[in-house]
Amino acid sequence: MKKTYAVLSLAGLLALASSPLSASANIHSETSVHQDISHPINHSVLKKAKPEEVGMSSAKLREVDAMIEQEIKSGFPGAVLLVVKNGKVVKNTAYGYAKKYNGSTLLKHPEKMKEDTMFDLASNTKMYAVNFALQKLVSEGKLNLNEKVQTYLSDFKDQPEDVIKGKNQMKVIDLLHHSGGFPPDPQYFHPKASALYSQDRAKTINLISKTPLQYEPGTKNVYSDVDYMLLGIIVERITNQRLDYYVENEIYRPLGLKHTLFNPLQKGFKSKNFAATELQGNTRDGVISFPNVRTYTLQGEVHDEKAYYSMGGISGHAGLFSTTNDLAVLLQVMLNGGGYGRQRLFDEKIIQVFTEPSPMNSTYALGWRRNGDESMEWMFGPHASRDAIGHTGWVGTVTIIDREKDLGIVLLTNKKHSPLVNPSENPNRFEGDVFETGQYGSVITGVYEAIK
Repeated sequence: MKKTYAVLSLAGLLALASSPLSASANIHSETSVHQDISHPINHSVLKKAKPEEVGMSSAKLREVDAMIEQEIKSGFPGAVLLVVKNGKVVKNTAYGYAKKYNGSTLLKHPEKMKEDTMFDLASNTKMYAVNFALQKLVSEGKLNLNEKVQTYLSDFKDQPEDVIKGKNQMKVIDLLHHSGGFPPDPQYFHPKASALYSQDRAKTINLISKTPLQYEPGTKNVYSDVDYMLLGIIVERITNQRLDYYVENEIYRPLGLKHTLFNPLQKGFKSKNFAATELQGNTRDGVISFPNVRTYTLQGEVHDEKAYYSMGGISGHAGLFSTTNDLAVLLQVMLNGGGYGRQRLFDEKIIQVFTEPSPMNSTYALGWRRNGDESMEWMFGPHASRDAIGHTGWVGTVTIIDREKDLGIVLLTNKKHSPLVNPSENPNRFEGDVFETGQYGSVITGVYEAIK
């Protein structure tokens, strides 16, 4: 049976954007909010400029360079820092090495980091792939944020044996708020996942909906990869295209982006094009094992285990690769109000809806993290606007979009391309995590302090 998808009305959008009860708002479909793009608007296109041309200090930005370069000397692997201000690229600088190790052995001739090095974006995939797709689909009237998940995923339902129920009533907006009730990281790729174990994408997609809830949906915000795995599948069901085909052909290609994609080694790129991540696959320096675990240094393959083993490298929560050059354009789409050049992906009101705070936690918007209170200073620093948005990625990536200051920052690092501090004690703490550059906040603060 052919599904029909409700259209977000303009009145409904405005209500959703302003109402603290947005999670339960009833949005009808009288009027489509998508704008007529038969007469394209020329949105701002990025150009390069000196910092002083946009009211920033070159000397202050050199202090940021010095800090990162000192950490490179002390062992931090590598990074690329992008700064976009007032529609101008004022900084795109590479530091250190794209690859220092082969396994646990230091290379005699490490591979230099370059401005066009491609990075595993990890959870920034959630924003640059799924959120961009959802914002576009809502703008086109093909997705209703307050519709039940079940409308788009027919097999998403409570099971008689479920201890905690709530799937039958769960809405798309609950997933976007990370309030769906799911655990943060069910390890579908590992046999310990029991009945949910899968290393086959089609099988995994069928299993995700059966993931048991850990709390009643809509009662709190708990960051979970499951939310975005499901949202990625919703994009596939609405568009009738696999997620990578949709975003690459409908979003990135029209914007002229050639280095933003899933499974890049299967699409013509070579490992030398990428920043390397974990030294010994997914073994955490040899202390973790499961069927088919990779043991070689990862370079051009998504690190995230659920994405790689269970989802064939294409998932809503991780798997996207990109460069700072391409991400500059995607940042500018948000700063421009939804478009770039003669391309419009979504409109301003959609951005307002997606960046409004969750009623329960001001640091959560729809997918985007917000600088909602002091608890986010580690990521945004002390100078970001309260409405600044962004996201991080586990392997070492961070995005900041501050529309009030017309500022975009991307820091891409390969901080996990380093030995673990103590693998038996904590298999997720790498030496790169200890550095200021790997903790983001000091770099972000230095960029803000360069604004005159």
